[in-house]
This record gives sequence, structure tokens and C-alpha cells, in this order.
Amino acid sequence: MAIIEELRTPLYFAAGTADLAVRQARKVPGLIEQIAAEAPARIDAVRNTDPKTVQEKVAAQAKEAQATVQARITEVVGSLDTDLKKLGENAQDLAMRGVGVAAEYAVKAREAYERVAEHGEQAVRQWRGEAAEELTEIAVAVEPDAPKTRPEPRPEPAGNKTTAPTTKTPAARKPAAKKPATPAES
Repeated sequence: MAIIEELRTPLYFAAGTADLAVRQARKVPGLIEQIAAEAPARIDAVRNTDPKTVQEKVAAQAKEAQATVQARITEVVGSLDTDLKKLGENAQDLAMRGVGVAAEYAVKAREAYERVAEHGEQAVRQWRGEAAEELTEIAVAVEPDAPKTRPEPRPEPAGNKTTAPTTKTPAARKPAAKKPATPAES
């Protein structure tokens, strides 16, 4: 039974992924319309922008980024501890933190996997229900006069229900009689 569950979960995960992909794909036409509506205004804004202004902004941002990077490097270099023992302890601490973070992400990934698999299971149930409804509609269209309920089983004959069922035994077969030999055959 565990093998069946091990096979079902990945299939449900795949079904859930497919269902979520279809839902996201349904949003694409609306996004395209939104982009198409906003595109002319954005194009006009780019056309009306002065290249010198843009160049000045980019140069100012580059100078700020350079100053920030230099300040960070100076801070990191200045804060480096030359004591090897302390560096070793820091490395060990970072490694342990890394293991903890990796375990935490593994748990989160498993939970996300299970959520998508549950979503897939619900999607499969919904798809099966829709298929059953379609089959019922087709059956009604093909055989409109057919009964819509199952026939009830026949009641058992009245009598003593505690007796053992009877079984038929085959009749014993008689051996075939031999024909007397004719004088021509001898």
C-alpha cells in the first residue's frame, strides 16, 4: 500500500503543477491587454526624455554606488580579525548555520511539495467529477429512455437461510462397452 502512495503523490504533484500552470496561463490575455494599453504612454515618455538628463542621473548613481562599495570594502577589511582561532570559530559557526538553513529549506520545500500534491489531488477529483458528468450527459443523449437508477438486486427466495448451499456432483461415468470382434478383423 505504501508503494501506491509513493506513486500517487508525484502524480498528484504533476497534476497540481499542471492545474496551477493553466490558471496562470488564463491570466496572460489580461496582462497583454494591460501592457498594450500602457505601452503608448511609456513610449512617449521615453521619446520625450532628454538624453543628457538620463546620462547625468546614471553618472550620479554610479558615483553613489562606487562610494558605497568603497565604504563597505573599507569596513570589511578593517573588521577582519587576524586571529586564526577566531576565524576558525566563525567558519564553524557559519557552517552550522548553513546546515540549519539548509534543513529549514528542505522542510519548507517538502511542505510546498505536499501542498501542490494536495492541490493536484483535488484537481484530479474535480476532473474525474467533470468526466463523470460528461459521461452521464452522453449516456442520457444516447439512451434517453434508459432508467437513471441501478436495478435493485433480486430478493433471496424464502426459506431456511441457514442451510448450506447445495452443490451438484457430476454423475459417475460408465466405461464404454467393448464391441465383440468380427471374424473379418481377426
